[in-house]
Amino acid sequence: MGRRSTKRPYGAEHVELDVDRATGGRRSESGADGEWTVQQVRGSDREYRCPGCDQLVGAGTAHVVAWRTDGLFGEALDDRRHWHTSCWQARARRGPTRR
Repeated sequence: MGRRSTKRPYGAEHVELDVDRATGGRRSESGADGEWTVQQVRGSDREYRCPGCDQLVGAGTAHVVAWRTDGLFGEALDDRRHWHTSCWQARARRGPTRR
């Protein structure tokens, strides 16, 4: 006789896949300033300078990491920028980003 699976009890409801969790929170976004890969970050152990407001994103602060995907060389991970979540969401109202 075969072994029963312990992953999901027989007859239990199917649990939908959490796509955000499975992709590490990464998504693609496009705007007037180009194509971006955007990832939510819960926080890190260092500080970063937000290109949206030029203020520090404090250590341990949840924020967004974004990088261009439509450049000449595609995904340039050296060009990743750490944004306050609200600054990232407001960037379209401010015009093109600074580099």
